[in-house]
Amino acid sequence: MRVSFAVDGHRHVLDAVPDRRLIDILREDLDIMGPKQSCGVGRCGACLVIMDDRPINACLVMAARLEGADVTTVAGLGPEADRVRDALAQSGAVQCGYCASGWMTLLTWLLGKSPVPTAAEAETLLSGQLCRCTGYGGIRRALAKLLPSEVR
Repeated sequence: MRVSFAVDGHRHVLDAVPDRRLIDILREDLDIMGPKQSCGVGRCGACLVIMDDRPINACLVMAARLEGADVTTVAGLGPEADRVRDALAQSGAVQCGYCASGWMTLLTWLLGKSPVPTAAEAETLLSGQLCRCTGYGGIRRALAKLLPSEVR
């Protein structure tokens, strides 16, 4: 099947079998290495991207769902991601870095929502992201730095 979709603002037209996963298309066909392949079953969030303004694990999206889609990876997040990256680094929230693109993508998306979610709502939204190196103290500290004081 032929599928046309955008990734980080660039239009792509590819021939793909309908059940080819987005994570494989990104990494193998488009050479986009930000989203990482890890669990492969949607549990860890290392492959998280924004698709049509919704966070989604790229390992769960098949080529058949990509027609007309707008996909944003960590590389296409824009300047707000710098603030998120800095907060994660200052809070000791990343160690090996494997899960970092998923965290950055989700936190940047979350902070772009209006109204910004409360700390409790943000915590629920982040529950699909795993980090095997740091625990979650640093990530919670980064989130506290990023959230406006009125929603903490």
